[in-house]
Amino acid sequence: MSLNVPHPALAGAKALVVGVANDQSIAYGCAKAFRELGAELAITYLNDKAKPHVEPLATALGAPIVAPLDVGEPGQLEALFARIGQTWGRLDILVHSIAWAPKDDLQGGLLHCSAEGFAKAMDVSCHSFVRMARLAAPLMTEGGTMVAMSYHGANRVVPNYNVMGPVKAALEASCRYLAYELGPKGIRVHALSPGPLKTRAASGLKDFDRLLVDAAARAPLGELVDIMDVGFACAYLATPYARRISGETIYVDGGVHIMA
Repeated sequence: MSLNVPHPALAGAKALVVGVANDQSIAYGCAKAFRELGAELAITYLNDKAKPHVEPLATALGAPIVAPLDVGEPGQLEALFARIGQTWGRLDILVHSIAWAPKDDLQGGLLHCSAEGFAKAMDVSCHSFVRMARLAAPLMTEGGTMVAMSYHGANRVVPNYNVMGPVKAALEASCRYLAYELGPKGIRVHALSPGPLKTRAASGLKDFDRLLVDAAARAPLGELVDIMDVGFACAYLATPYARRISGETIYVDGGVHIMA
């Protein structure tokens, strides 16, 4: 049976990628992969400080929509999706690749994480995806794909991952429930779980370099993944080739997660 897949596989698709900080970001790998497969991009930057690092990347990728987005600022999410609606009239792909926790709460262990720090980490790293999904779904008039970035620490204890473990577990559960609720609209929802990568976000984790060395040593494929490995896996999930896959947590880690 033919899938009647256009070439390239995402030609004409409209993709929003949230979380590009620089050219080492997982989100940038996703945006670049989408573009290589023919999608048109909307890219956000966190604030004025981040804008000079993100805007040139968005320009190089030919993104017609480049906008500020701090999910903690009231009204910014709504403004972004209103602009997408006005510019494109629809949305096919949403990628949520943001996570944050206060440094003291992140590095102090879960036992000593404050209620306020836990709530902030959950809001930015998890519930913001739910809010994005609520705004994106009406624009996905012909179905679509939503992806949120997780990590193996959601399901197994990773030393020093601390509060982000429970937060990412909640994110993965949210993906499953959103997949159930949005499935009748033809919208598929996934959590993508990359192996450890040298990104700015990861720099906040204690002993992260040791985690990288350990992952490379334990991976059945014998090496670390890079942002384009993650990007092309994410792009695949958005193509018609993955049309019957939804609600999964997909690991892109060279096989590290299968090891005892």
